[in-house]
Parts: sequence; C-alpha cells; structure tokens
Amino acid sequence: MTYRFQPVGGVGHSDDVLGPYRQLLTVPRLPGLLIWSLLGRLHLAGTALATTFLIAGWTGSYVAAGVVSGAYTVGIAAGGPLRGRAADRGDPARLLLVAGVLYAAGMTLLAFAPLIFPARLWVLAVVIGFATGTVQPPVTQISRAAWPRLAEGAARQSLYAVEATLQELLFVVGPVLTAVVVATVSPRAGVLMSAGLALAGALGFARALHHIGLRTPVERTHGNGPVLRAPGMPAAVLMSLCVVAPLTTLDMTIVAWARDAGAPALSGVLVAVWAITSAVGGLVMGAREAAPRLGLRALVMALGYVALVPVLPPVIDGSALVIGLVLGLGGFAIAPALSAINGRIGELAPPGRAAEAFGWVLTASLFGSALMLPVAGWLLDHIGPAAAAGSASVVALIAAALALAVPDPTGRRVPA
Repeated sequence: MTYRFQPVGGVGHSDDVLGPYRQLLTVPRLPGLLIWSLLGRLHLAGTALATTFLIAGWTGSYVAAGVVSGAYTVGIAAGGPLRGRAADRGDPARLLLVAGVLYAAGMTLLAFAPLIFPARLWVLAVVIGFATGTVQPPVTQISRAAWPRLAEGAARQSLYAVEATLQELLFVVGPVLTAVVVATVSPRAGVLMSAGLALAGALGFARALHHIGLRTPVERTHGNGPVLRAPGMPAAVLMSLCVVAPLTTLDMTIVAWARDAGAPALSGVLVAVWAITSAVGGLVMGAREAAPRLGLRALVMALGYVALVPVLPPVIDGSALVIGLVLGLGGFAIAPALSAINGRIGELAPPGRAAEAFGWVLTASLFGSALMLPVAGWLLDHIGPAAAAGSASVVALIAAALALAVPDPTGRRVPA
C-alpha cells in the first residue's frame, strides 16, 4: 500500500525566513531521499572528463575522445524519455537497480577497452559509450517527479530550490574529484570511480524510495498520449532548453578566456564563484513563501549573462577580479531560475507522467547544448569570449520571453 503524506505547504509564516525549509523536515524520510537523489548524480559532471582522458590516452586523438563522449551524450538524450516512461509505469526502485547495474557494467567495459582492444578499434568505444548512455540511472527524473507527491505550495518550491542549489555545487565537486583521481591514479580509475558512484547512488536512492513509499505509480488521467501535447508542456520544455543550454556555453567561454589569459587554473576559480553564488541565490529565493515569478527569474538570469559581454575581449579585456565579480552577481539568479522552471514543469506534467516529462527536458537540454557549443566555439575562435557570452545572452532572453507562454496550472495570479 502506498504511504500518503500530508501536504506540508501553506503552514509557514511570512516572518519565518526558514519556514518552507522547516516544512520540508516534517516529511518523513525526505532528507534522506533528497541526499541520495543528489549522491546519485555526483558522477554526472565528471564522467565526460574521465572518458576524454581515457580515450585520448588510448588513441592519441582528441577527435576520437570527442566522438566517444558525444555518442555517450546522444545515448543519454535518446534514452531520457524512455527511462522516464518506464519509471512512471512501473517500479522506479527496480528500474534504478537494473539501470545502475547495466550502467556500471558499461562504464567498466569502457574503462578496460584500451586493454582489451587495439587502438585502431576505438570505434567500439563509440558503441559502448552510446549503449551505456541509454541506461544511465534516471535519478534526476525520478526525484523531480517525486517532489510533487511529497510537498505542495511554498514547501514544494523550496524543495526544487534546494535540489537546484545542491546540484550546482555537485557540478563543481564532481569534476574536481574526478580530476584528482585522474591526475593521481589514472584515467581508467576515474572512469571506474564514475561507474561505482553511479551504482552506489542508484542503489541508495532506490532504497530511499522504498522506505518513503514511492514505488507505486501515480494513477494516470492524461491517457497514453504524448506528454509534449499536454497544455503548456511544449513551451515549458523549450524554455528549459533555453535556460540550460547557455550554462554550458558560458562554461566553455570561461575556460577559453582563462586559457587565452595564460592562467587556465583561473577557470576553476571563476566557475566555483559562479556556482557558490548560485547556491546562495537558490537558498534565499527558496525560502520565499510567494510563488516564483518564472519570467522575472529567467530575465534576471539573462541580464547577468548580458553584463558579461562588456567585460570580455574583444570589447574590454577585463581582469579576473572584474569578471569574477560580474559572474558572482549574475550567479545569484541561476539556481532560482532553474528551480522555477523545474517546479513549473512538475506542475504541468500530467499525473503519472512526470518522470517522462523530465526525460524530455533532459533530451531537450542536451540537444540545445549540442547545438550551442559548436556555435560558441566558432565565435570564440573568430571573434572572442564576448561574442560567445552574447550568444548565451540571446538564448537566455528567449527563455524569458517563452515564460509568457508557460501557463500556471495552479491558477495563481502571478505574472509570468
């Protein structure tokens, strides 16, 4: 029998800054579920780094490394909606167990491919990478689909804010951890660590789902029609693409600026500043009782990108201090925007179809990044970092405009 939680939204007080977060603590076993959902994603940001070093060292070619990493990413994107649909229709804990084992096996095979096959057969790693990507444990999709079942109102928004905030920090910790293992042990060890973290995270999250009582599917009311035909979903998914894709563009822009400045280590510092201020912004905005103004949050995020353009070459070759200051100020809007769009998608998704909806969000976000990164690379090569940041700004402004087309299914009178 499914355990049904009492709604926890709407009991906080406007003068209690931590009210929504206190509400989250009233949900039995929720903190453990949130922690495991985050640990299940720890491997995500570092996997591509370890794989790049492994394949480049094996073949002597960064082109081969890029092809393998690209195939892995395409696999993730292609399988996103399918994994989400399986989670919605069946037992998500069992799905995590199967996917975790298959994913760990695929990553292990990839790690040992240089010992098993000669370098001329590196194309086999492309096949392994794609297949492994398709079975990546859908921890992110399942967790975001679970939050509406556990909380409502301000507490639910705070839950999405906490998730977005801590995931930002994971995307700093993950690559650093992987880089340390790659540098001190070997690229193979880095890939194997990714496999182990993914398996442990998937199993731990599956166990947490079992204990909190979320293994039974939600009854469907939208039938079996395409999720993307649900009211508001096309605009919401497209908006999510335009929110996420500029983030990868700015990551590349920061790395390129630091490399051109002769101080590549500065890129890590600047990204860390960006992530930390994003985390602070997410926690502050997540404590608000008022419903998030989706369009306003997306617009503020876009303006933070716009502010970068004048301090980057060839406009002005700003110092690391100036660029870090602009990144820090703009970073305050990142996690709030991410939590707002994820929360809205969770509300718009038809009952019993939320994991599939977030699978389409994943696919769209990866597709958007795949389109933007080559464009940003061309702009970096032919114009400079300011142009690449400008392209991110344009797409982020489109996200703010798309917010006007994303309805609020709760009927709140809140501007887009």
